[in-house]
Amino acid sequence: MTKHPPPSAGPLAGIRILDLTSVLMGPFATVQLGDMGADVIKVEAPAGDSTRHLGPMRNPGMGALFLHCNRNKRSIVLDLKHPEGRAAVLRLAATADVLVYNVRPQAMQRLQLGYGDVAAVKPDIVYAGLHGFGQQGPYAARPAYDDLIQGATGIPALSVLAGGDVPRYAPGALADRIVGIAAVNAILAALFHRQRTGEGQAVEIPMFETMAQLTLGDHLCGQTFEPPLGPTGYPRILNPDRRPYRTLDGYICTMFYTDRQWQSFFALIGQPALFADDPRFATIGRRTENIRLLYAMVSEAMATRTTAQWLHVLAEADIPHMPMHTVDTLLDDPHLQAVDFLTPQEHPSEGAIRAMRVPARWSKTQPAQRHFAPQLGQHSEELLREAGYGPAELAALRASGALDPNP
Repeated sequence: MTKHPPPSAGPLAGIRILDLTSVLMGPFATVQLGDMGADVIKVEAPAGDSTRHLGPMRNPGMGALFLHCNRNKRSIVLDLKHPEGRAAVLRLAATADVLVYNVRPQAMQRLQLGYGDVAAVKPDIVYAGLHGFGQQGPYAARPAYDDLIQGATGIPALSVLAGGDVPRYAPGALADRIVGIAAVNAILAALFHRQRTGEGQAVEIPMFETMAQLTLGDHLCGQTFEPPLGPTGYPRILNPDRRPYRTLDGYICTMFYTDRQWQSFFALIGQPALFADDPRFATIGRRTENIRLLYAMVSEAMATRTTAQWLHVLAEADIPHMPMHTVDTLLDDPHLQAVDFLTPQEHPSEGAIRAMRVPARWSKTQPAQRHFAPQLGQHSEELLREAGYGPAELAALRASGALDPNP
């Protein structure tokens, strides 16, 4: 059992992130920056990030989702509606390289923490906003959640086109996590620009536009052209038979794409001449035109053997395949075990937990966990002292109600 996370400076060592985000999208972005070595200061309201109270937990305020999205961060509790709390955030911002928030920009303006306010104390700050919609359009002031953005960008409707009975959201916080990754990319690029020029800037990462790019990148298709060369929708992806295939005793995932793979498939089902003799299957373009027929053939064939039999013959034929995991069986996947993806740890307050390591491998500056997810306000005084607060100022801040009352 690992009692302490392994130390690692990481490629972002020396970068300080002032993290005003909560729930999932923002914290998922900043945890990645923290994993890469940045010093992430998590500013929480007195009630704490709402994810502290979600899911199973051993102690109040330390829910499972919070633990996974808030490691490598230090927590300070400030009430930003107090003038003294706002002043404290600005003093912290003066020491930071990046400020990240995920409330609507209008809320930051009301708090007098807009880009102009923050740039006044830190001109080269990278001021990154993750919010629902670009601020130049009619949706600018609307609230946004993962489900709303999935629906607005066509994901539930695509599930029906692909053979579902009713529209369904993807069973995961798809938009929150994808936009979180997009935010990391944008923040790192802005930091690179600052390194070259000395210039800070405001960066907007909108959920709607980011996810619209994801949907339309696959499905704009014939509507790419003016005049259109065909309808929207990528036929292979929308094929109702594009799914895990039922076998005699379970399911299997396999993918036929190249000429060689389809040739091998036809041989496996005892019809090798189809590839050479049937023009519908001879090229990738013709196969795409006839993909519904092909996937129906695959579906019918898969039902004739057991999962183990298919795993064996597909491996021998060098055809891409994987077992269909459940979330529970994924925990026991032999590859994840071999690469130590899930590691047992001893959290100082939560006891034995299972953590996920950083997926990427680096030869020089390996990102890693350095700190466990913090308790609410665990580092309040430490961080304020680093920002220059003396004992009298700390006492006054507490007395004002802007700082958490527990020393």
